[in-house]
Amino acid sequence: MLPTPKKFKIVAAAAEGSHKLTAFDNALLDAGIGNVNLVRISSILPPTAEQDQDLFLPPGSLVPTAYGSIVCDEPGTRIAAAVGIGFSKDTFGVIMEFSGVCSKEEAEEKIASMLKDAFENRNMPLVKTEIRAVEHTVESTGCAFAAVALWY
Repeated sequence: MLPTPKKFKIVAAAAEGSHKLTAFDNALLDAGIGNVNLVRISSILPPTAEQDQDLFLPPGSLVPTAYGSIVCDEPGTRIAAAVGIGFSKDTFGVIMEFSGVCSKEEAEEKIASMLKDAFENRNMPLVKTEIRAVEHTVESTGCAFAAVALWY
């Protein structure tokens, strides 16, 4: 059985690269999680997880991560990625992620709406939200990335 993560950090960054994959990698580096292996997870934040924006992730670690990203190689295109956490009073949280050809504000609005829906669907009160988003206008090959990385 895998352990339940006890910490998390929420990040958003954008970057350019020579290729689509290097643009993605550069965005991860700018977000501070570029030297680990992301293991994509769905959308539940463990009940006792505490936020730690200075969280150290050992290089090469397998890091459970909920993320949204978009990579584009059409110069002049505006792309955005956002991630948000909805917090309950005394139980688990819900993570939502989004990316698309849109503004940062549109991505944030989409996350807020999804978090509201997620809590309504669970019949849970939504106490607070935290959203991070980034917008990027593509120069050559760009990436917008937003994530919640969890750790032990």
